[in-house]
Amino acid sequence: MAEDILSCSAIEIIARYRSRQVSPVELLSATLDRIDRLDPLHNAFAMIDREQALSDARASEERWRRGEPRGLIDGLPVTVKDLVTVKGMPTRRGSRVTDPSPGEEDGPPVARMRRHGAVFLGKTTTSEFGWKGVTDSPLTGITRNPWNRDLTPGGSSGGAGVAAALRLGVLHLGTDGGGSIRIPASFCGIFGFKPSFGVVAVHPHSPALTLWHQGPMTRTVSEAALMLTVMAGPDRRDWYAAPEMNIDYRQGLEDGIRGCRIAYSRTLGYAQVDPEIAALVDKAAHALAALGAEVEEIEPTLTDPITIMQPLWSVALALGVAPMTTAQRALVEPPLLDLAEPGFHLTALDYRRLEQAREDFGRRMAMLHDEYDLLVTPQVATAAFAAGHEVPPGSSMKRWWEWSPLTYPFNLTQQPAAAVPCGFTAGGLPVAMQIVGAKFADALVLRAARAFEAAHPFTYPSLE
Repeated sequence: MAEDILSCSAIEIIARYRSRQVSPVELLSATLDRIDRLDPLHNAFAMIDREQALSDARASEERWRRGEPRGLIDGLPVTVKDLVTVKGMPTRRGSRVTDPSPGEEDGPPVARMRRHGAVFLGKTTTSEFGWKGVTDSPLTGITRNPWNRDLTPGGSSGGAGVAAALRLGVLHLGTDGGGSIRIPASFCGIFGFKPSFGVVAVHPHSPALTLWHQGPMTRTVSEAALMLTVMAGPDRRDWYAAPEMNIDYRQGLEDGIRGCRIAYSRTLGYAQVDPEIAALVDKAAHALAALGAEVEEIEPTLTDPITIMQPLWSVALALGVAPMTTAQRALVEPPLLDLAEPGFHLTALDYRRLEQAREDFGRRMAMLHDEYDLLVTPQVATAAFAAGHEVPPGSSMKRWWEWSPLTYPFNLTQQPAAAVPCGFTAGGLPVAMQIVGAKFADALVLRAARAFEAAHPFTYPSLE
């Protein structure tokens, strides 16, 4: 029963709860058994709260026994990236300088999932303060790829990516300030979705503010649509949140993409993508056309927006570092301090010029959707590489964004973007395409991803 139920989708599990073929406590027990077996090898969890999870599962089981489930995900095991607050759990952010005390409140998406009966397993690993596109930190060590433990799972939501791929829980909450949901989704072979900024309310906000999104990381598109339906909506604590839209992202998910106008770009005009990755995404773009979409290859003459993004990140990191004592800074990873340093010296005028450049870039990407419904690109420019390294060893690269040049543009523009598994390298490593929509066209992005998934089902790693 244990392995059987763990292979079921969220929708199938809920159906089995309803028919009393399995209970939330039985699912939790099977999940914890798998975590005990696999997490020592992969290090996906910063912490596990077994006692609270069992309490949540027992309460859910009683509700199902009465035929009165609390909500759409009652009894489903959920993980939360350790940058998001959960009442009763510490938020350590991968750093030795953070407070180990239990949190006093739930972040908005956590609160919404709790109202729907989620069973919270614990916190998943992140890089320190989420600063890089891989997942290792001074606090939790190295997190390892589910396809090959010698390799990185990507980051900074790497723990969530591993947990989703290995089914160490059903629904997984990640964060994305420059690719941190989509990079590990690509490297781990799962579905990752960065919603339009404001769709999922945030509190407290990261120092990255309007660059920072929270969203689902799951095995399937339908699970992400279910999770987003639960999490989406405003919260009075978030001044930036979009108004209540009351969208059920499950509705229309199976409607396909016939007639959808899709622009496909391998590079956006500036990125260097590994030829093997590009060839696999080419094939995926052709597959979208075979599903009835009108796919046109384009090559826009964009300038790499890293010139906007990097100084904005520096300011965000400087905001995080500024309150630290000298002793605390000595405990922080040196590259984080190096990247924060320019942020201390940026003038208000310089910062406003960056925001103007961001506005210009966002406007240009918004206008692309006057002609096309969706944009498709490769997700990450390379496959997973050695764990414990920021860049592929032996390369000429210095920083992580050089191998992930197609993620951060859509944090600047706040558009919805999905990482969709679309094949494997000759070495057996997963590759993903990125599907991007106009701002607030989240449902369309999910529908396109589901159309591809239905025709080309995702493959998951062996659990041996």
